[in-house]
Amino acid sequence: MTRYGAQFGPDITFLGVPEADLDDPTSFADADVVVLGAPFDGGTSHRPGTRFGPNVIRQTCYLGHDGSRPHMALRVDALQDIRVVDAGDVEMPPGDIERALGAVEEAVYAVASAGAVPLVLGGDHSIAYPDAHGVARHLGMGRVSMIHFDAHADTGDIEFGSLWGHGQPMRRLIESGALRGDRFLQMGLRGYWPGPETLSWMADQDMRSYEMTEIVARGLDACLDEAFEIALDDCDAVFLSVDIDVCDPGHAPGTGTPEPGGLSARQLLDAVRRICLELPVAGIDVVEVSPPYDHAEITAYLANRVCLEALSGLAARKVGIHHDPAGPLLEGR
Repeated sequence: MTRYGAQFGPDITFLGVPEADLDDPTSFADADVVVLGAPFDGGTSHRPGTRFGPNVIRQTCYLGHDGSRPHMALRVDALQDIRVVDAGDVEMPPGDIERALGAVEEAVYAVASAGAVPLVLGGDHSIAYPDAHGVARHLGMGRVSMIHFDAHADTGDIEFGSLWGHGQPMRRLIESGALRGDRFLQMGLRGYWPGPETLSWMADQDMRSYEMTEIVARGLDACLDEAFEIALDDCDAVFLSVDIDVCDPGHAPGTGTPEPGGLSARQLLDAVRRICLELPVAGIDVVEVSPPYDHAEITAYLANRVCLEALSGLAARKVGIHHDPAGPLLEGR
């Protein structure tokens, strides 16, 4: 896993957290979270550019890159109350998707085996396969549930003659046995893909997909309440996968396959924080940020905050905060 340096941009860490080296396990032996970059867009089907995602997610913030981010409502510091380190970008050769995904899986498995939560910055959504598979290799095949935020189901079979791509990772995960279809929760689906045949396959796997019309009718919190019960039934941990296109393109324009009518940025941030606060999260990825299509860094700022809300939830859970404040700011901790 020797690195020759960052592939696409400066070699920086997430908001100034300490560096780690996957070749030196002692550098992340006591870490709670290890950030990994997955700079790959070889699985995209429309607009590319997500290879540049990890770099902008790490640095897009108007505050100093000082390795500290106190959360106003939770009264925890996402980068201090838990130990967060950054192991840099995984070597992902463009044009060789199987080799690239294999490299990510080995990196994620090394982090999970050390007892840390991998936070993987994508990259396109094809990386969800090695991300979740690497965690399941450590915790047990079929013992990890998935909560998946996305406009698209990503359950395609063969696309453009290939088993691998950003529209297929969830199908591959279920087929591999790493994740169970009946413990697969999808939030925010909408639009015009996939078609009836793929939807029938999903139903046969007992997947639970919360389409946007259901979320609007019932409310996001009610859907999450139900999803949490399913996710924790006969599973030991949860993998959280966030495709930034789950949000309406007005909130996340810089992505490869924008689909109008999605979640607001506020809804996504609240949901991610709640998941990491209330559930035993064992892995996270944030994917499909394409800087060339971003306007005024809107999407990059959102993705950075998705990561911080996830980390804040993990920190609050560790220090013993068990609920998300819905009213006035917490007094103390």
